[in-house]
Amino acid sequence: MFADILYEKIEKTGNPTVMGLDPRIEYVPDSIRENTNSDASAVLNFNLKLIDTLNDIIPAVKFQSAYYELLGPIGAITLQQSMAYAKSVGLVVILDAKRNDIGSTAKAYAEAYLGDKHYAADALTVNGYLGTDGIKPFSDICEAKGKGIFILVKTSNPSSGELQDMKLYDGMTVYEKMAELVNGWGKEIVGKHGYSSIGAVVGATYPEELGKLRKIMPKAMLLVPGYGAQGGGANDVKDGFDSKGNGAIVNSSRGLMCAWKSEKFSGKYTHEDFCEAARDEAILMKTALNTATNKS
Repeated sequence: MFADILYEKIEKTGNPTVMGLDPRIEYVPDSIRENTNSDASAVLNFNLKLIDTLNDIIPAVKFQSAYYELLGPIGAITLQQSMAYAKSVGLVVILDAKRNDIGSTAKAYAEAYLGDKHYAADALTVNGYLGTDGIKPFSDICEAKGKGIFILVKTSNPSSGELQDMKLYDGMTVYEKMAELVNGWGKEIVGKHGYSSIGAVVGATYPEELGKLRKIMPKAMLLVPGYGAQGGGANDVKDGFDSKGNGAIVNSSRGLMCAWKSEKFSGKYTHEDFCEAARDEAILMKTALNTATNKS
């Protein structure tokens, strides 16, 4: 089941880092663009190089669907090929598409992204706003096929509080109520390591809320975006882990893809060295996270 697979992959690599592959064409160096016949081919080449460079030191990769949709219809093929390659080298594959709708459409989304054909992601990000009947098609396929979902609870964007921080009649915030629902939805799909395949998305940019939500969802695997380029650091995310330093994965997208531009690597790397810079940054991220969570 998904939670066990991810848990064990994190343990094997000793690294709770997820590489986000959200590529814009300007992230791709000239040497690749000049030798490919389309933006889609360039992006695919870029992705495969990063996967080859990091697959031995990270457990998972997350693909953000929007950046492939930008490429038009061929972007769907680029996404599918990138995901398939990541799986072929042993990475856990998360598709960040934030899908949901009414029950019958939710079932179609679940089959499209988590089924055995087409994308065949190991896990999918999902919007829980439609409530239980919008989640059940996804949880059913998680249970039947060993897949996972991460439900939006507290997102990393600056305006997330406009709705998510609103107080309900009982004094709870909307994000706390969503966390309670996630905790309930996940109770029946808990693996041998104590974590559920029904996880949650909680942003690194809200460290206080992250710690609070860890307590409300003790069995949920947390996907934590917002590290690096969005401002989150290792100390900001540490409370998303349990007392043994488990139970969360931290995503970095631009921080890894564009690590060559980081001030810490000033003068060391050029755009053409994006892979080497990404690997160095992934190792630094691993060390920082393990130190903050007392796993080192």
